Amino acid sequence: MEENNYSDDQYGRARVQDSPELIAYYKELETLGAGALWTVANDIEPWEPRSSSVPMLWKYDDLRDLVLKSSELVTPEQAGRRVVYLVNDNRKDVSAAVGWLYTGIQVTRPGESTSAHRHRASALRFIMEGEKGYTVVDGNKIMLEVNDFVITPNSTWHEHGVEEGGKTCIWQDGLDIPLVNALEANDYAVYDGKQPLTAPLNFSPMTYGGAGLIPADKTWDKPYSPLFKYSWKNVYPALLEAQKVNEVNPFDGIFMQYSNPLTGGHVMQTMGASMQLLPAGFKGKAHKHTGSFVYQCAKGKGYTIINGKRFDWKERDIFCVPSWAWHEHHNLSETEDACLFNFNDLPVIEGLGLFQGRELTENNGHQQVQ
Repeated sequence: MEENNYSDDQYGRARVQDSPELIAYYKELETLGAGALWTVANDIEPWEPRSSSVPMLWKYDDLRDLVLKSSELVTPEQAGRRVVYLVNDNRKDVSAAVGWLYTGIQVTRPGESTSAHRHRASALRFIMEGEKGYTVVDGNKIMLEVNDFVITPNSTWHEHGVEEGGKTCIWQDGLDIPLVNALEANDYAVYDGKQPLTAPLNFSPMTYGGAGLIPADKTWDKPYSPLFKYSWKNVYPALLEAQKVNEVNPFDGIFMQYSNPLTGGHVMQTMGASMQLLPAGFKGKAHKHTGSFVYQCAKGKGYTIINGKRFDWKERDIFCVPSWAWHEHHNLSETEDACLFNFNDLPVIEGLGLFQGRELTENNGHQQVQ
């Protein structure tokens, strides 16, 4: 067979032509809750990975006032969680931003807090603005700062708030709710009252966030990271240090994965996250791979070309790259670096042996913009 011969009119693909006798046969099968595989085979077995999501960009400047307005219209007690969710044009039926990933923007005012709850879905946060925000995860209270990355693993009790005297906090939520619902495995529970604090303030980041150091006298038997907060004050200097001694990745710049400090693996079972630094003037080459990605610009400005369409972003803008979509990132500044946070479904894709990728070779690795 010729390479990349994607014609369905060849041996090995379904090529049955309808006839009155076959149509009658199909109807008879349908009455028994059955069907002929060859009528759907070419559709359910595509030549290449196929995404039902479309690339999208959500501008923070357009959304911010509406996010803040939600805090005037409903209370955390009424809403459970006060969130404006971001939905893909082609995934509205499952409330997904891309693939099987959900994202939204949550707002909490000083003195407010949500009720403690848990769910089988895993969750994460990326802090966008505000002061003295906090989360409590399984009795661990952790203070939050801008550009911190926080995890709320599968089935952990959690609640969020902003202390009196703080400033209104806004952060991005990311969850695998669409995936867990698709697997028909989700659940939800509300804690009766407030969680008791079982550890000193900031115990998790202060214990497990040391550079290359982990406690030798503690046992952690959970399938997710014991480090619940990854501080921007540590992450950005780490990117700058790595830039000094590493070749810049032609697709992703300086690309660092948030990891479980005990295993070096992904932070949670179903969702991973990364931070990448695009050096000043960076013009990334195009590639595509399986896995769905939701990005937020943490610093700087630039644009990403996705399947030939340009999406311009700046700090706090959010965009998505569907699975198997060509994409390339560009930094618009010739003097300042740019940083992109992302969360993704790579732990699932890799764990099931479904990861594959391809690099664009023509046009020196750059897409033609439509």
